[in-house]
Amino acid sequence: MNLLILHIDVNNAFLSWTAIDLLNKGYKEDIRKINAVIGGDESKRAGIVLAKSISAKTKGIITGEPLYTARKKCPGLQVFPPNYQLYQEMSNKLFKLLSKYSPDIEVFSIDECFLDYGKVKKLYGDVMPFAIKLKDEIESTLGFTVNIGIGNNKLCAKMASDFEKPNKIHTLYDHEIETKMWPLPIENLFGVGKKTSTKLRGLKINTIGDLANVSYDKLYPYFKNQTSKMIDSACGRDYSKVVSEQSESKCISNSTTLDHDLRTKEELYKVLHVISENLSVVLRSQNRYAHVVAVILKDRYFKSYTHQKKLKNATNITSEIFEVSKKLLDEMWDNEPIRLVGIRLDNLVKEVNYQMSLFESFEDRNKVSKLDKTVDDLKAKYGYNVIGKAYLKDSNTNKNR
Repeated sequence: MNLLILHIDVNNAFLSWTAIDLLNKGYKEDIRKINAVIGGDESKRAGIVLAKSISAKTKGIITGEPLYTARKKCPGLQVFPPNYQLYQEMSNKLFKLLSKYSPDIEVFSIDECFLDYGKVKKLYGDVMPFAIKLKDEIESTLGFTVNIGIGNNKLCAKMASDFEKPNKIHTLYDHEIETKMWPLPIENLFGVGKKTSTKLRGLKINTIGDLANVSYDKLYPYFKNQTSKMIDSACGRDYSKVVSEQSESKCISNSTTLDHDLRTKEELYKVLHVISENLSVVLRSQNRYAHVVAVILKDRYFKSYTHQKKLKNATNITSEIFEVSKKLLDEMWDNEPIRLVGIRLDNLVKEVNYQMSLFESFEDRNKVSKLDKTVDDLKAKYGYNVIGKAYLKDSNTNKNR
């Protein structure tokens, strides 16, 4: 069965949801139709544009810029504070509506998700009429519009939903990649941030098509382990599955939402280490091992990024999970401020047959495993803080446990 994935993305979520809430409370204007932005607290570092109306966008206002520069571009600009409780409520309403059509929904961020339509196509028929019906139902029922992208995998569905906004449906099937995706600027490829796109343009790779057709050997010296994934993405190849809550019951995960942006790799490493310890303790208590490690990041706009690695040997050793997590972070993070850090451990098994290489010692690995279990026992008996890793000494992150 060919995959058929929908990506549903709320148009200008924070501004739209604030507008609906204000109208319900008797506010006279629809802030989606005036020069308006959602902005953080100007007395703190959070005083930036989080979302903007279409008319504010025409004045040159961009998401992420300081509010004081936005006001210079647009005198009379109206600024409204974010309401994250409201946004979560609206998000839950959207996902509840979608769940009546399929249980196979992966929440990608607070305002977007993937739906595996291939599994329910026999129930609802051809995908385009269904997408039109779904888009119209969301608007009439919940009061806001969405874009829907349709593709043969998650990457293409995500790319399709970004083609033209708002309130549109687009397709990006396998046979459309060359004509619809390859001519786009390299910055438009999902997963390519400012740092990466600048480096690619320095190599004369200016479009997605340029990247799709570049030599692996030419790219590898600059991007190392990211090279294959980048070329696969440019070719529209994505083998990841839609991971629903139902699917996630077969794995374990843990994440931390921070009260401020993390901007350095060292800060992120510390959080990853704490999470690695949490998850590995759970695995060891259940006598289980993980074959797959995934790192999850969310930025200040709640956009989610995930990168995973399948291990040669399943593990429940803290240091191994942490080292893999660090490498994944190094490969995926593009220096954007991060608000949520998480790790998911998948493909859990009860037994592991260890495959040794010439440079590994089974005895050393066994010693580390026994040490981890000893530490677990000490913490269970005397409390978490009785012993800790040197890596986290004097770390503020550890105090939040």
